[in-house]
Amino acid sequence: MVVFDKPHALNDIPFHYCPGCTHGIIHRLVAEVMDELGIEGKAVGIAPVGCSVMAYNYFNCDMIEAAHGRAPAIATGVKRALPDSIVFTYQGDGDLASIGMAETVHAAARNENITVIFVNNAIYGMTGGQMAPTSLPGQVTQTSPYGRDVKQCGFPIRVCEMLATLDGPEYLERVTVNNVKQIRNAKKAIKKAFQNQVEGKGFSLIEVLSTCPTNWGMTPQAALKWIDDKMIPYYPLGVYKDRTAAAAAVEKEEN
Repeated sequence: MVVFDKPHALNDIPFHYCPGCTHGIIHRLVAEVMDELGIEGKAVGIAPVGCSVMAYNYFNCDMIEAAHGRAPAIATGVKRALPDSIVFTYQGDGDLASIGMAETVHAAARNENITVIFVNNAIYGMTGGQMAPTSLPGQVTQTSPYGRDVKQCGFPIRVCEMLATLDGPEYLERVTVNNVKQIRNAKKAIKKAFQNQVEGKGFSLIEVLSTCPTNWGMTPQAALKWIDDKMIPYYPLGVYKDRTAAAAAVEKEEN
């Protein structure tokens, strides 16, 4: 009996990510969901600029490389040209919440029928550990060696909370993958986001709090704990918008 196996939607290629990075876990969850929903053959993934720039090597589906921050715009074009395809972007915080913020906000406002996997590790990983839009107050990075000073640099951007103020998005949830329970919760959220697209409901974004032990200057174990101790208090987990569930609750109350 097979207890654990590689998802078919994940290629049999070693990841290039640093030891302790949780990108690999998130990749597997996306691939497992594609297998379970039977969408691998019509899935189109958009790879960003960032640590996951080579995601096209790992997913066994059609992939497109986007210019930095432009993944939601590319995804919009693909979905409108090929409406029967299942289109997802896989983006880091530097890509999505900095140079790509306009694309993210407007795709959400239009309720484009795409799925966005947003990996938030509170730092620029690929380029050496600079401060990101999501770096925490006081967080030490290569470009904030004395800690992020909110008087100089402003406060971190909470993407789910910000997008939840828009009328457009169908589903927004923040999860993490720093323990088994949270990994299971993350998979449920990712599966729901893809299912929403299958059902034509519109824009779904799953924000995943992730580790970056190398640039955080921590062991993998300490990085997992840092998510609990530092990231979750600033970026609380949970559903920030679910239009279908909200409508069902209103209808139930009225009846």
